[in-house]
Amino acid sequence: MTSLIQILLLILDVVWFIMIAHIIMSWLINFNVLNLGQDIVRSIWYGLNNLLEPIYGPIRRFLPQMGGLDLAPLVALIAVYALRIVLINNAGAFV
Repeated sequence: MTSLIQILLLILDVVWFIMIAHIIMSWLINFNVLNLGQDIVRSIWYGLNNLLEPIYGPIRRFLPQMGGLDLAPLVALIAVYALRIVLINNAGAFV
């Protein structure tokens, strides 16, 4: 059972890093450091969007409209970290 918890923690870590990459890339695009006119930037951006939209979509429907501010990535990061904490703290119950 410990292996299953470690696999779940690995998946949460991968999701965490993908979300961090998406957030940093959105900042770089908004501050015109990266340009979506470049093929590699555009393909990475749309790939990250397609990966994370199933996570962000339900959160965006739940949150109120904040104008141009999207809080879905922040809520998702907190949720992933909270799941990680719950798994680590309850790992002893599964042994």
